[in-house]
Amino acid sequence: MFERLNAPKQDPILGLTLAIKADQRDQIIDLGLGVYRNAVGDTPIMAAVKLAQQAQADTQTTKSYIGLAGNETFNAAMIDLLLVGTAAHSRAAGVQTPGASGALRMLAELIRTARPDATVWLSNPSYINHRPVMEAAGLSVAEYPYFDPKSKQVNEAAMLDQIATLGKQDVLLLHGCCHNPTGADISLATWQRIAELAEQKGFLPFIDIAYQGFGDGLMEDAAGLRLLADRLPELLIATSCSKNFGLYRERTGAAIVVGKNLEDSLKAKGRILEVARGSYSMPPDHGAALVAAILGRDDLKTMWIDELTLMNKRINRLRSALVSHFREASGSNRFDYFGQHRGMFSVTGLTSDQIDTLRIDHGIYMIGGGRVNVAGLKESDIPRLVDCFLAAGA
Repeated sequence: MFERLNAPKQDPILGLTLAIKADQRDQIIDLGLGVYRNAVGDTPIMAAVKLAQQAQADTQTTKSYIGLAGNETFNAAMIDLLLVGTAAHSRAAGVQTPGASGALRMLAELIRTARPDATVWLSNPSYINHRPVMEAAGLSVAEYPYFDPKSKQVNEAAMLDQIATLGKQDVLLLHGCCHNPTGADISLATWQRIAELAEQKGFLPFIDIAYQGFGDGLMEDAAGLRLLADRLPELLIATSCSKNFGLYRERTGAAIVVGKNLEDSLKAKGRILEVARGSYSMPPDHGAALVAAILGRDDLKTMWIDELTLMNKRINRLRSALVSHFREASGSNRFDYFGQHRGMFSVTGLTSDQIDTLRIDHGIYMIGGGRVNVAGLKESDIPRLVDCFLAAGA
């Protein structure tokens, strides 16, 4: 039967990774793969994770099933991390999922069940997996204006104009912080206006927060989400531990539902579990158990926050260094957006020809659209990177 299948589309990240592995040159700069790297180019295991992992190895007595909802201590800890102190905290219910993409899919299936004629609105551009996940769940997808390619900032006026047209059948998907792929975040005033419009129009906000702690700080990065949580009756939240706990391969995420009351949230949780049963059944335990241990022990939590803060400072140092080197080399401030963006990524606006030139002539790799992973840079690579960008006509 398989001869009937069409050849699959090449995944851009996978294709880039394979090309980098095949490149034998000494000076390769990988700006594509979305992982944090330290000063020597490694993606480290965090110190708190190592200690929690050792404790788990010493004390764990079984590898039996943990249940459809996953680790409930983890679920409660993730709700606390995002919502403690808000009006929504006591009404929230969570489900452990295989990464944030699993959370997105489970919440998309929930939307499909509760509001089958809903349209999910995505930023233009948005995370590469948002549209396929929503469409795979059978939902209609539309886009709202977001990124201004000239200013490299959010066109908040155009964004809000479109959001003002949404109604009760619409779901607004927002990046909680550190927008992927652009790095350009909305202001707190815009979060406030979105809350007002949601109250007036009745659309449902859906927040994907995958990079908490990589922007302005752990609590600062959740400020917009928490503002909505204090004002609105219903929210959907997808969250990830891949970046801020460094648990990429452990696929550790959570889907959180905030209903008008806890009874509604628990009903929604039950429907998510029905979908999970017919999909992956139960999520993997290891990463969630580590996060639960870290967030449940003051010493490990403090250690984790301290290390996360250092990672955040490193990213912002890299951004400042890019601005300084570009100003010195180009004699202009047109690359200052690197210092204005937040999180791992920035969109440069490079053309396909310029991206090809950087790859072929200089061994500098990035995905189409010109997104660069600032958090993957070594500081020692920045001078050469800047020179090569300018040589390619950036």
